Amino acid sequence: MRFGVFVPQGWRMDLVGVEPARQWPVMRDLARRFDGIDAWESIWVYDHFHTVPEPLDEATHEAWSLMAAFAASTDRIRLGQMCTCMSYRNPGYLAKVAATVDHVSAGRLEMGIGGGWYEHEWRAYGYGFPRAGVRLERLREGVEIFRQMWTTGKASLDGKEYQLDGAICQPRPLQTTSEKNGIPMWVAGGGEQKTLRIAAEYADYTNFFGDLEGFQHKSEVLAGHCKDIGRDFGEIVRSSNYNIIIGENDKELDDRIAGIQDRYRKAGVSQVKIDEVAQQRTSLGCGTPEQLVERFTALQDAGMTYAITYFAEAAYDTSGIELFEREVQPALRGRG
Repeated sequence: MRFGVFVPQGWRMDLVGVEPARQWPVMRDLARRFDGIDAWESIWVYDHFHTVPEPLDEATHEAWSLMAAFAASTDRIRLGQMCTCMSYRNPGYLAKVAATVDHVSAGRLEMGIGGGWYEHEWRAYGYGFPRAGVRLERLREGVEIFRQMWTTGKASLDGKEYQLDGAICQPRPLQTTSEKNGIPMWVAGGGEQKTLRIAAEYADYTNFFGDLEGFQHKSEVLAGHCKDIGRDFGEIVRSSNYNIIIGENDKELDDRIAGIQDRYRKAGVSQVKIDEVAQQRTSLGCGTPEQLVERFTALQDAGMTYAITYFAEAAYDTSGIELFEREVQPALRGRG
């Protein structure tokens, strides 16, 4: 199994209490830490502007600015977003940005892309909030623009949502010769009729949520779309995101959950949302090392071969990450 990990950027209240002037050094140092450990293949950020579970006046650092900064601050690890919202930036412009980041990183960029969902920030930033069909049409047209820009150096499209007429992308990404899309494309989301169809057409990687049963079902839907269009299902790497809360025993797990609740409380999150954190105690990613190895082994056997992990306490305490590296990753990396 392959592993990626989110670097805290504030979106999930994971920089609360860290002074603004210290936030970039914290993010940079964590990125460099992961860069130095071969078990981590990639680092990730979210493409959001307002915090969750509620939009509060806490830091949320912008994803593509961080991509460029991490590109210049690391040497080996790959760089991704889970996932970029197509409608937040013109896709021709975004393809150009991504090509530049790919050069800065010496060819280490991943493109995570989706239709977007967080209505509050859409409206706050003046994007409106079009119906799902419009958002997904933008996704479909946008990934076609990416492919043209990165593989040919130019794009033209007379679409329903986007119109480009000879937009130039020079230099093309460094990865142009190694991937059919240029930069590897992650189509994120589990929408069965449209999103997974787009993934079947364009994706190098997919990313959809779900427990074992849910993952198996989405995989079957994706396989069906691949069959319909004549795509080799085995070409697409299937991944999922997991919130990891790891401990040697029940007390340690409970203490980590209490730490998340305490940060929410300090930020002014409503009590309802603070109480909901306790539900993570029964989530797939919460458990002892032995429990996590057992669960991830079953997922790997079902075809989930790339786990993107999130540790809520990363900016404050890396002991959970260290335990995961020491006892979970070796057991899973040796399989498959």
